[in-house]
Amino acid sequence: MSHLDIHPDVIEWSSEEFFIPYKSPVDGRWHRYFPDFYVKKKNASGLIDISVIEVKPLIQTKPPVVQSQKSRRYITEVMTYGVNQAKWKAAEEYCKERKWSFHIFTEKELDIKFWQLIYFKHF
Repeated sequence: MSHLDIHPDVIEWSSEEFFIPYKSPVDGRWHRYFPDFYVKKKNASGLIDISVIEVKPLIQTKPPVVQSQKSRRYITEVMTYGVNQAKWKAAEEYCKERKWSFHIFTEKELDIKFWQLIYFKHF
């Protein structure tokens, strides 16, 4: 977050300030997804870009490995993955309609070099 505060191209940012409706595959009901970050910034052409960013552990971005015994942990991982996929699909559609971008960052991407070199130069 401090990178967002000090970056000269960032016009504004917020955390969990709005929601995106999504239908959960677990219970079939509509829920509200609050993305981690909303970022408005100037791009290299001087135009305004808006990004919605979700930060998740890498393990939650990959499907669980199928197990022969369906333990509680495995079932929880399957449900978490399914809900996350539904949230992210809804976020992608929501952002596409508004000409925004949607990104998922994991601990892998949150290295300061990646943050400075990739995010603020290309998104």
